[in-house]
Amino acid sequence: MKHVIALDVGGTGMKAALVGADGALLHEARRATGRERGPEAVVETITGFAAELRAYGEERYGESASAAGVAVPGIVDAENGIAVYAANLGWRDVPLRALLGERLHGVPVALGHDVRTGGLAEGRIGAGRGADRFLFVPLGTGIAGAIGINGVIESGAHGYAGEIGHIVVRPGGIPCGCGQRGCLERLASASAVSAAWAAACGDPDADAAACAKAVESGDPRARAVWLDAIGALADGLVTALTLLDPRTLIIGGGLAEAGETLFTPLRAAVAERVTFQKLPLIVPAALGDTAGCLGAGLLAWDLLATNAADPPHATEEATEVPA
Repeated sequence: MKHVIALDVGGTGMKAALVGADGALLHEARRATGRERGPEAVVETITGFAAELRAYGEERYGESASAAGVAVPGIVDAENGIAVYAANLGWRDVPLRALLGERLHGVPVALGHDVRTGGLAEGRIGAGRGADRFLFVPLGTGIAGAIGINGVIESGAHGYAGEIGHIVVRPGGIPCGCGQRGCLERLASASAVSAAWAAACGDPDADAAACAKAVESGDPRARAVWLDAIGALADGLVTALTLLDPRTLIIGGGLAEAGETLFTPLRAAVAERVTFQKLPLIVPAALGDTAGCLGAGLLAWDLLATNAADPPHATEEATEVPA
């Protein structure tokens, strides 16, 4: 049975699957990333996990995986297959596509950015299905974005497109690790809400989920924290939709798990801020924490389709230089 390997690498865990041609998950597995052992050990864990998946596919389905798709965090040079930098994993300039290709005995590998890969899945088979243009924004430890145009994720000229978390929404505000002050992710990410609520309620272990529950119970302190975050988020989203004019705005990540406690006031806040802009449909992400893995599978199938459309002999002929 023809299948591909899909692997989503996170800061603490990895999710993997073998994915059939119809998109069916034929086999699923999870494993700890083990970042505490250092970047070299993490790379070995990733390549070893992929090799185990290839071996399982051969044994179970009678043939090797046709391709592999791998999503990783941080800065990614997808075109050259290099994991450029990831603070959570401690690596720099890792030629991950080449390392995986060698470990997988020549199986072609597609490398992608975790958020853009998750956005690819949400756009094609999740909450954005049918939308020609969408913006996927997961609200987690930080805030990033994936810009979808006709089923393809726009990565930008240098691979940095969609970094909505570093739009400055409160000039001169809280310092951000990027070097600016008042960035969106310092005010409206799940980690930002957790920090603000912990300070407001005096419990250092309080988090964003607890804040949402306190909002639902009518706590005025929680409501103040929550609405501050939603106001900042709405400011950032209106900037993004002014530039991109998406048909659908997909909100995911930990903060979106609050459901209508988030979406009802957020839709209202965005609507209050738009003037000439067309208000997009604002919806919760549909695929949860499987988006990255499903997107990695799509990357692998896309790679096969591209290779089939552009066979090696055509490339060689195109690059020949006349004598």
